[in-house]
Amino acid sequence: MRPGKAGEWPDMALAAPALRRYLLLLAQEHLEFRLPEITSLLSLCGGQFSSEQEIRVNSPFWILSIPSEEMARGLMKRTVCAKSIFELWGHGRSAGELYASLKSYPMDKMLPYLQSDSTYKVHIHTFNKTLTQAQKIKKIDALEFLPFKGKVNLKNPEHIFWILEDYGMDPNNVPEEPFHLYFGRWIADGQRELIESYSVKKRHFIGNTSMDACLSFIMANHGRVKPNDVVYDPFVGTGGLLISSAHFGAYVCGTDIDYNTIHGLGKASRKNQKWRGPDENIRANLRQYGLEKYYLDALVSDSSRPIWRKGMLFDAIITDPPYGIREATRRTGSQKETVKTAERSTENHIFVSSSYHLSDIFFDLLKFAAEYLVMGGRLVYWLPIYRPEYTEEIVPRHPCLKLISNCEQMLSSHTSRRLITMEKVKEFKQLPSVFGQSCLYRGEVRSGSSEAGITVMWARSFLCQLFQEMPA
Repeated sequence: MRPGKAGEWPDMALAAPALRRYLLLLAQEHLEFRLPEITSLLSLCGGQFSSEQEIRVNSPFWILSIPSEEMARGLMKRTVCAKSIFELWGHGRSAGELYASLKSYPMDKMLPYLQSDSTYKVHIHTFNKTLTQAQKIKKIDALEFLPFKGKVNLKNPEHIFWILEDYGMDPNNVPEEPFHLYFGRWIADGQRELIESYSVKKRHFIGNTSMDACLSFIMANHGRVKPNDVVYDPFVGTGGLLISSAHFGAYVCGTDIDYNTIHGLGKASRKNQKWRGPDENIRANLRQYGLEKYYLDALVSDSSRPIWRKGMLFDAIITDPPYGIREATRRTGSQKETVKTAERSTENHIFVSSSYHLSDIFFDLLKFAAEYLVMGGRLVYWLPIYRPEYTEEIVPRHPCLKLISNCEQMLSSHTSRRLITMEKVKEFKQLPSVFGQSCLYRGEVRSGSSEAGITVMWARSFLCQLFQEMPA
């Protein structure tokens, strides 16, 4: 996401009447992906944003105004970008400001958690600085003005209160005193443990381009995947993106042109393993995580020639198209085409494929999403970029799809890929042919058999630079 003035984003406050403020503690990973994830998840819970104050987009501390604790807990049941959320009782730029803020916090909101028959503990969290145990105890003792009546229980308390201190982003210039201090009641933790439990290293069936678990869950959250949705991946590969959607209760399906991958045949991608085993396939991956009941099917199919009946079939399309680096960009062809290759699987399955230009891939993908997504459904996909020549005009557009977010993941000094999230806002209508498809790498690409058009601008040097710069 692109930062605003002075690298800051508006404080995230919901349009509904703000009852309480909450402090969000975020992981310092995939920084550009955090705001779209939080925004998408809060909208999934029924919240709408309005701009009030400014926050530091790269900071691990964000203040949210949320109408209910239930919504805050709902957010944390999904997010992999946030670590924890707290009901914010006070904050300031110095200890004195923090204490004054705490003293002005409504007592009727404090008392339910300070009763004599309750147990509690106070935890201290610092960002960019380590405190000694003596320093921590001194800071806790300074809160004696709060009317704690319960008993301290360090192992299993009913209520946990946190002091959080922000010492800035520069590890080489750590101040003596924090820039910001916060105090709040812990509400819930995020889903960071999913990154480890769904790690590709532990997965039964993987390929050369299997998606990192954290990014897979971020994509599902950007797509606002929810229980009973139908989620489709037109470049399904080994099904890594299906797993994250199925974890959130969606029914998943996909297609891929690679017969061997769909059927779990051929050479293995793991080190010291020559051939794939008899039970290495997409279904086995979902079975590994207890998600097989959400698996519809995966079919051998060419994404440039949709096999689906007409109509709005999918709640979300979440995919990672091939770039032609670790996996070839192919579509079905004919014996008459000049560029063709014949491939034979271990089951004597033969097909003929031709090259599939990147611009054609994204042209077909957006057209497919416009036609087959339900209204309000989302398309989430990766777009490879040659950074020195990147402009926003490069991002493919479609009149039926609204751009929601555009987040960059650096791959090298010259190359990156951008996670594009789009939402269907208009119904797809077939229009008579006006323009033929042309200008594959520069200018506008218009569909001769669909709506008003789809803009894709590619620099001519993009492909060769991408092949040279992207890591293997």
